[in-house]
Amino acid sequence: MNFYVSLFKNSKVNNVSRGPDGKTFTVSFELDGQEFMALNAGPQFKFNESIAMFVNCEDQAEVDYFWNKLTADGGEESMCSWCKDKYGLWWQIVPKQLGDYIGGPDPVKARRGMQAMLQMNPLEKLQFINLMMYEKDKRLIRILRMILIITSFHFIYFLELRIGKETI
Repeated sequence: MNFYVSLFKNSKVNNVSRGPDGKTFTVSFELDGQEFMALNAGPQFKFNESIAMFVNCEDQAEVDYFWNKLTADGGEESMCSWCKDKYGLWWQIVPKQLGDYIGGPDPVKARRGMQAMLQMNPLEKLQFINLMMYEKDKRLIRILRMILIITSFHFIYFLELRIGKETI
């Protein structure tokens, strides 16, 4: 809990309750003003992917900050902006703009965005967002495509497979 409190602004430990054996039983704490409660149910109950914390990031610097802190010292990177911290808790670190894009009013665009996003790491997500924000300007798309080909051939190949060549 102290590790998580140290990562987020406006965070604190509210209470620690101990069981009859003196070990921590329940804790309550706040991360960025959001209150959480955790229960020590024993070693037979392990963290798994069925529960994850979601961090909605303002910009690339914030994505990098949380990603680097959470994957350090034994954490693991995964696809789709998911990572596991050194304690085994899963996190999804997402740029806010991605939610705006895939939650937008155009269902076709939202579906394409979601399909592409599921395969991406955090850097690819930001490249994807930048590309899709300018999709109507074909000249700019060609310029961005050339930049992305130079810097990330895999990403362009992925876009062509997942979204279709007609949108690029």
